[in-house]
Amino acid sequence: MNEEIIIAGFGGQGVLSMGKILAYSGVMQDMEVSWMPSYGPEMRGGTANVTVIISDSRISSPSLKMYDTAIILNQQSMDKFEKSVKPGGVLLYDGNGITRHPQRKDIKVYRVDAAEEAARMQSLKTFNMIVLGAYLKVKPIVTMENVMNGLKKSLPERHHHMLPVNQNAIIRGTEIVNEVTG
Repeated sequence: MNEEIIIAGFGGQGVLSMGKILAYSGVMQDMEVSWMPSYGPEMRGGTANVTVIISDSRISSPSLKMYDTAIILNQQSMDKFEKSVKPGGVLLYDGNGITRHPQRKDIKVYRVDAAEEAARMQSLKTFNMIVLGAYLKVKPIVTMENVMNGLKKSLPERHHHMLPVNQNAIIRGTEIVNEVTG
C-alpha cells in the first residue's frame, strides 16, 4: 500500500492540520509516513498545501509531482493540481467557491459540500474534518480509531473537549460525499 496525497486550499481551512492528522493516523497503524507542508508568506488567507505519503514500505522521497489523490479546497488549487493526479487516481473537492469543475475523464472525481455542511452544523471549524471523512469514505487507508488517535495527538489538550464534535464531522463527511459522473 502506498498512498500519495496532496491537500490544497487557503490557509485557515485546516489544510495542514488535515494532513498532520492523516500522517499521525498512519503512524498509529505502523505505516511509514511523510508530511511536507508548503504555504505562501500570506499564511491565513494565502494558499497552502501539504503532501502526505502513507506507505507500508520505506518512502524514498517526500517530493512528488504526481499524486494518487488530490484533495482540493479552492479554485486556485484546482487550477494548479487537477493535472497532477495520476491517471486512475482520485480528485476530491469541496464545491464552495469552485467556478471551473474538474474536467478529466481518466480519474475518479468526488465532491463533498463540506463548507455548506459545516455551516448547517453550526461548526465552521469542523470543515476540514468533514472533508477528511469524505476522503476516508473514498479511500479507507486508516481506521477511524487511528484517525481519532491522530486527532487527539494533533489537537492541544485544551481542545480535547472538541473531539466528539470532530468525530461527528468526520462521520458526516462519509455520508455526504458523492462521485461526480458525466
